[in-house]
Amino acid sequence: MSYIYILLTILLTVYGQLVIKWQVSKAGGLPSEFPARIGFLLHMFLNLWILSAFIAAFLASLAWMAALTKFDLSFAYPFMSLSFILVLILSAFLFREPLTIYKLMGMGLIVLGLFISSRSI
Repeated sequence: MSYIYILLTILLTVYGQLVIKWQVSKAGGLPSEFPARIGFLLHMFLNLWILSAFIAAFLASLAWMAALTKFDLSFAYPFMSLSFILVLILSAFLFREPLTIYKLMGMGLIVLGLFISSRSI
């Protein structure tokens, strides 16, 4: 049951990353002039989807604190690498980002590293 805190941390983090990418992509490029950049970023910050991503990050932090009451940091932290894998897969599916052989090999190395490090208990 303690692993639920790690899972929540990962899922909330992934949610935030995907939502921010989605909304930033819809908004277009960052303006080149400084005042326009500030306006762009303020507009993005006030976007309800972006705010939900920030709330998810806050909730992920709370879940992470709960996880660290149950596990050593050196054991729990490698599981955060699963967020890289989920973002990679979901960004390929949702945003049509390329899923290259090198990304797949990197993902395999992450899984291998997580498997090895989780055996240290």
